[in-house]
Amino acid sequence: MKILVADDHELFLKGLEFIIHDMHPEAELLFAKDYTEEFKLIDEHKDLDLILTDLAMPGSRWLDAIQKIHKKVPDVPIIILSAVFDKEIVQKTIEIGAAGYIPKTSSNAVIMSAINLVLSGGVYIPAELLQNTNQNEFDLLKQVENIEEGKDIQEKVKILSPRQIDVLNLISQGKSNKQIAYDLGLTEGTIKLYVTAILKILNVYNRTGAVIEAAKLGLIKKV
Repeated sequence: MKILVADDHELFLKGLEFIIHDMHPEAELLFAKDYTEEFKLIDEHKDLDLILTDLAMPGSRWLDAIQKIHKKVPDVPIIILSAVFDKEIVQKTIEIGAAGYIPKTSSNAVIMSAINLVLSGGVYIPAELLQNTNQNEFDLLKQVENIEEGKDIQEKVKILSPRQIDVLNLISQGKSNKQIAYDLGLTEGTIKLYVTAILKILNVYNRTGAVIEAAKLGLIKKV
């Protein structure tokens, strides 16, 4: 696994290195301290699995930079790590291609959970944003966030829509988000939101876990 981490604060870079290696010891990490270095590393390493980047860095305006990064490597998930927590900025980054937005005030556990969610094909949106946004595309995630922790799994799965069951079946076939989006005639962003909701509802941490749990519950054919 190869991960690019970009931030202009060396102390924060060291902290992320510790968090990531604690979670994925095998990960190869690349570091950039501004957008110029980040663009250069992206051009040199097209096999990235994940990009973690700050917003406010030298070398470019953040809006132009995130759009440029997404255009360079459209299949690589991008997570924003920022001290700025503005609802409109968060929503804008998701609209232009980011797969997650993590406030720098988040705990190590939250950062690790968000990274794993995005690597599994989902989208990480801070709970605070879900509580305050009126955007229709986040309605499902808001509904999932409100599920009672102790609620029976059989009750939880009733929330899954027929379309989400379709997504589960395609995940079980080993298809990527892009392939699933093409098959179902949806956008890749919508598929990511579906995957996020599925993982939360089934209380699993990755796509493999989702397929195993769904098969146990009879939602898809045994794998």
